[in-house]
Amino acid sequence: MIVAERKTIEEIKQYILPYKNILLTGCGACVTVCFSGGEKEVGILASQLRLLCKKENREINIIEQTVKRQCEKEFTMELENNLKKVDAVICLACGAGSQFIAKYFPTKPVFPGVNTKFLGGTDEPGLWMENCLLCGDCILDKTGGICPIARCSKSLLNGPCGGSQNGKCEIDKDIDCAWQLIYDRMKLLGREQELETIQPIKDWSKSRDGGPRKIVREDLKL
Repeated sequence: MIVAERKTIEEIKQYILPYKNILLTGCGACVTVCFSGGEKEVGILASQLRLLCKKENREINIIEQTVKRQCEKEFTMELENNLKKVDAVICLACGAGSQFIAKYFPTKPVFPGVNTKFLGGTDEPGLWMENCLLCGDCILDKTGGICPIARCSKSLLNGPCGGSQNGKCEIDKDIDCAWQLIYDRMKLLGREQELETIQPIKDWSKSRDGGPRKIVREDLKL
């Protein structure tokens, strides 16, 4: 899932200074799971902003709305009625969600209420770890389901560096060496000999070069 972290109240306050009517939007998907932009977080931020404006004797009207997924047009369009009533939007969805609102409602200023951090998973309650760098050419089949690009501090593709010791990364001793994890996993699967195959230079053109990436499924297009 996409993991995000809410911006500071001071930064969000600057967004709303020129506006009186605000739509505060949340998303019921990833940011709900990581407790940064779901319905509960929308309510908390709305309360904070109302109290802040009251303290400063500023009038503000905040409408709260959380949709199922802000990265899909059919759900984003559910915001339409409330958007007609406001001057600006603060979006607690990820960067994709914020951009969808801006795309389909171009006359409304849209401000991000969170910083979109990474694609990862929940290791334990309150702890999210980066697992994937969206490189566009997945090699998990060769590394036992553990991504060295995301989980190795140096993104090495052909084994550990010389600085790893006792299964820990030389950059941070609290981080497990990704290649130690890969070797242990491949050994458990009886596939450790496959690690002797030298991997080619990574084709990063499949990742970021050439503008925004897209996937087209002709069988799903209308």
